[in-house]
Amino acid sequence: MKPFYTIIFFSLFSWAGTCFAQIDPWIAPDYANRIKNPIANNAKETEKAKKVYFTVCNVCHGDHGRADGIAALPLRPKPANFTTDEVQNQTDGVLFWKLTNGRGPMAHYDSLTRNQRWQLVNFIRQLGKESKL
Repeated sequence: MKPFYTIIFFSLFSWAGTCFAQIDPWIAPDYANRIKNPIANNAKETEKAKKVYFTVCNVCHGDHGRADGIAALPLRPKPANFTTDEVQNQTDGVLFWKLTNGRGPMAHYDSLTRNQRWQLVNFIRQLGKESKL
């Protein structure tokens, strides 16, 4: 019976450590700042992103991008709140890089087409603008 309790103890200890560990800021490499959005400010392309967003992203980031989706609560690090200046001040290239590469519980979405990822970048920008209204 001792091995069972030992496993439980170490599992809980490890889980608690990850829950309270300080998470480093997510900084994209410098070259990501130079990646240009080929569909920036394209309303048609942004509209197409809604289907992808509500299929893939909103479970963590929520309907309005405020990191309040139903799966967000236990995640460490927390999902990004797309409406904040911290996110909105990042370049399109950085957002595209983060969507492509992921980190921790944030999946990498290189399985989406390049165009779909750019559409999502545009949609993230739209969520930021809508939150200011």
